Amino acid sequence: MTSIARLPLAALALTALALPAASSFAQSDAAYTVVESGRQFSRLQDAVSAIGGGSGTIRVSSGVHQDCAVQTAGRIAYVAATPGQAVFDGVTCEGKAALVLRGTAASVEGLTFTNMRVPDFNGAGIRLEHGNLSVSQSWFRDSQQGILTGPDPDGSITIDKSTFTRLGTCEGSGGCAHSVYVGDYGAATVTRSRFEAGRGGHYLKSRAAKIAVIGCSFDDSAGRQTNYMIDLPGGATGRIAGNWFVQGPSKENHSAFIALAAEGKANSSAGLVIEGNDARFAPNVPWPSVFVADWSGDPIQIGANKLDPRLTVKERR
Repeated sequence: MTSIARLPLAALALTALALPAASSFAQSDAAYTVVESGRQFSRLQDAVSAIGGGSGTIRVSSGVHQDCAVQTAGRIAYVAATPGQAVFDGVTCEGKAALVLRGTAASVEGLTFTNMRVPDFNGAGIRLEHGNLSVSQSWFRDSQQGILTGPDPDGSITIDKSTFTRLGTCEGSGGCAHSVYVGDYGAATVTRSRFEAGRGGHYLKSRAAKIAVIGCSFDDSAGRQTNYMIDLPGGATGRIAGNWFVQGPSKENHSAFIALAAEGKANSSAGLVIEGNDARFAPNVPWPSVFVADWSGDPIQIGANKLDPRLTVKERR
């Protein structure tokens, strides 16, 4: 389990070390290529606009890109020419994110997003406002949020083999930002991904009616002022299995690892399965905690999990 969860970080870290300093990159006229037509663009927005309401793939060249785009239609894949070596650094559109997505669908593969900050403390690598989203082999780091979505009950989001590092903040007056926040979506699936060293809020907060978190790691040992590792505030059905959790010593809220329906029962949690997980504490953590804090009262299924002796399996709240 541990080796699976750490593979994305290790691979991306190696490619990041191979990158020269940001100042040494000069964006060429071929920073972005629409694969189907072969057309090349120096601005990401121009490449997105060229696809419009159709379908297409934008290949992003290696380098540091201080650029952003808004997708309002169509189905677009944003793909790094070399995974881990195409970096979007510090530029947001609409005061939201490097990629603001409200088309039919989007996919993101092999990209890195870093240093996203905006005045309302919701700066993200990706802001998903409508449509389906698939993310793979991508790295979100040193920003206020990694991925932030609005509501789309008919939509789905999937995240695979991706890493979320030093994200989240509780600085804003509107509440905390998180490593990943999924709004009122139909389904959210997170697999083989790593969450680490959070800087506030929750690592994964999802209001989706259906949830799957499989084969991930949540390493809070270097976290600062963090909260839950998984927060399902309105409840959810689905499966949380095969994950590795470590709670660290710097917490705003250390009362639970997983929270269920803490903000009401928008969704049924009946049949939610939580099994095959490994949960423990980092060195020098003095307190006990609860593995699953449940406000729903629904019949959930907690199977065999490997838990630290100081962890209560479940607490009804």
